[in-house]
Amino acid sequence: MRPEHHEESGGDGLLVPMAWMYSEYIADEMLATGDLMEPTTLEYRAGRDALALTIFLSDGAAAEELPVARVDELALLTAYGASWRHWVCARLEALERPTAPAGAQDADLALARTAWRWLEETELLAADLDAIGPPPWDPSGDDEEGEIQVWTPAWQLGLPLGHLAVHLY
Repeated sequence: MRPEHHEESGGDGLLVPMAWMYSEYIADEMLATGDLMEPTTLEYRAGRDALALTIFLSDGAAAEELPVARVDELALLTAYGASWRHWVCARLEALERPTAPAGAQDADLALARTAWRWLEETELLAADLDAIGPPPWDPSGDDEEGEIQVWTPAWQLGLPLGHLAVHLY
């Protein structure tokens, strides 16, 4: 969906990033449907941004309710172990090339780049899933209280949240 703009006598009109805003709206609806967490948390924002970025970069949002094939595609793109980070970087790079389709250097792409920068540069405190415990064959003398936490890029928390929201949708 191309951004809408109005050209008035004053020159170039205001670009409205409709494709990005609609992708963000769909991501927000999917997360709200799953009722996974409060919308005011950073984790929710990470999930919404990761899902919106996936929707936007996978050829934008559909004009009507998401068809089953599109939901399945989103589930595959956000699946654990998928190379989502590399896919996002490659898609953003392709849109920034001079040979990209007309209109790719617009307000939608700027918002997508901003969301990606936030997802990559912001670190959130999360449970360290690799440190849940020693294997049963490797007894450990350390009996620490509480769970071990690590700082992780926001996309690493947002992507699984987005994937779960897609499944619950």
